[in-house]
Amino acid sequence: MTMEFNGWRKSRHSEPNGHCIEVGQAADGTIGVRDTKLRGNGPTLEFTREDWRIFLQEIRADAP
Repeated sequence: MTMEFNGWRKSRHSEPNGHCIEVGQAADGTIGVRDTKLRGNGPTLEFTREDWRIFLQEIRADAP
């Protein structure tokens, strides 16, 4: 069964040339990430809240 995500928002780090991602949340707190240019028809990566927190922490640690 495909999880339903709501509140999709475009990343503020997305590029104006169409290379964008969106993040949404399911009712159980699962975080979904998808490619904007596929208009919701492509795959969605799913993260638990804890995995999402760790993912963001690692990205921020690697940022210049």
